[in-house]
Amino acid sequence: MPQSLARVWLHMVFSTKERRAYLQREDFREEMFRMIGHHVGELDCVPLRAGGWNDHIHFVCGLSRTVTIADLVNHVKVETSRWAKDVEHGSSTFSWQSGYGAFSVSQSNLEQVLGYVANQAAHHKMRSFQDEFRELCLRHELEIDERYVWD
Repeated sequence: MPQSLARVWLHMVFSTKERRAYLQREDFREEMFRMIGHHVGELDCVPLRAGGWNDHIHFVCGLSRTVTIADLVNHVKVETSRWAKDVEHGSSTFSWQSGYGAFSVSQSNLEQVLGYVANQAAHHKMRSFQDEFRELCLRHELEIDERYVWD
């Protein structure tokens, strides 16, 4: 087959360094979500939705055939950190944690995941980022070592 085709949806999750509430201001947080979408698109990936809460973000995107997950995350983190350090209401100490979670999303479950990402504010009135991340890992049958996952 001469043509290469791919449709890979990802649900990406990572927190701020030490889960600091850098994203506490709603206007800053919303702008961060737009910036994430912009930088996802720079790598020819398909940004669908970004969301999150005071100390972490989620985004759903289609992965380009030519980009690795690690390269995507690195690009988004570097560029959004640079932006957050310079923009009004940002912080010169802004930083993301070094790790991340990358979860596959089936086409049949995509709308449900997009809704989940969109409802982060309501979701986090009831549970912490750590509990949420543990549950995501459990659902995807990923073992985590809690000595290293929370930086």
